[in-house]
Amino acid sequence: MTAKTKKKIQKVIIYVLLLAGSVLCLMPLFWMIRSSLMTNVEIFMVPIHWLPEKIQWQNYKEVFTTLPFLTYYANSLKLVFFVVTGAVLTSSLCAYGLSRIDWAGRNIVFACIMGSMMLPTAVTIIPTFLMFRRIGITNSLLPLIIPAWLGGGAFYIFLLRQFFLSIPRDMDEAAYIDGATHFQIYSRIMLPLTKPALVVVGMFAFMNTWNDFLGPLIYLNSDDKYTVALGLQLFIGSYRAEWQLMMAAACLVVIPAVLVFMIGQRYLIEGITMTGVKG
Repeated sequence: MTAKTKKKIQKVIIYVLLLAGSVLCLMPLFWMIRSSLMTNVEIFMVPIHWLPEKIQWQNYKEVFTTLPFLTYYANSLKLVFFVVTGAVLTSSLCAYGLSRIDWAGRNIVFACIMGSMMLPTAVTIIPTFLMFRRIGITNSLLPLIIPAWLGGGAFYIFLLRQFFLSIPRDMDEAAYIDGATHFQIYSRIMLPLTKPALVVVGMFAFMNTWNDFLGPLIYLNSDDKYTVALGLQLFIGSYRAEWQLMMAAACLVVIPAVLVFMIGQRYLIEGITMTGVKG
């Protein structure tokens, strides 16, 4: 057997393994979509029906009529918009100050920010809740939005700082000679160059916020302020036997996350790759 033939066989084996792994990963998603388009009886029929005999589109309509799922959707979209905007803006500002401006104690502050990532959520969640309750903004989206406008998060700052460090200093120096201020350099030079990293931060912020269950569970008490994560859990608890409706509701929750990932997939790979170039 020649070396060329061995190489082709190895490629075939690799592709077969990757295809098998992809099928295993996509099977739960396929099963969820398939079940959402069936009747409750058809879901559990033996032998298994892989495709619905008649597509039940009314399952999705019933999701919005049995519970105010449209309100949950609106709350989640509003929350995601403000959190993503705040995380991208404030984390990029912090990363710029930690990477492009020389000031005393910069490395110490960055070490403290990185150290905050080691704190479990359970350690800070009680004092944070007490603080927001003392202020009087619980049972609203503000406790979930405000932290995003105060730095966005240590991980986002780290990603953007690494990206900023990979940009040559010559651009800053040329701008200084032309009389540009730090804010002008940040807004007109750095932000356009860091678009892939900003997209990565935005995608991570979107996914974390859209899928967040613990935060809304702690701060929200009224049904009209619930997000889709709480709404889905409420749906599961109220309609436990209606599997087709639960699968339809789960599909509605998954769709935005899948769309965001598909749109930003190219930027996600590019941004993560480039943020790891320099340490």
